[in-house]
Amino acid sequence: MLICRTGRRVRSGAEADLMREILRTNDRVLISAVVALLDAAGIKSMVFDQNMSVLEGSLGMLQARVLVADGYELRARQLLEDAGLGHELRPDG
Repeated sequence: MLICRTGRRVRSGAEADLMREILRTNDRVLISAVVALLDAAGIKSMVFDQNMSVLEGSLGMLQARVLVADGYELRARQLLEDAGLGHELRPDG
């Protein structure tokens, strides 16, 4: 799988899919809702930095990120817009 943190590709294993960040938040309920919406639409997603609060002392300063495969980014963004969550989206770039 290919994981993108800053737009660079990092190869891991035989699969290579570019992941795009669509959301970044400390709101665990929002993350759960977004992942459920994406799953229901057949869009695979991954949540990164979800447990980083353990390392930072549970201050909640580090936000979790929701990423989707590059080919599904536009569809995922439209889905969240339609669900009334467009204001939560990261700027596309």
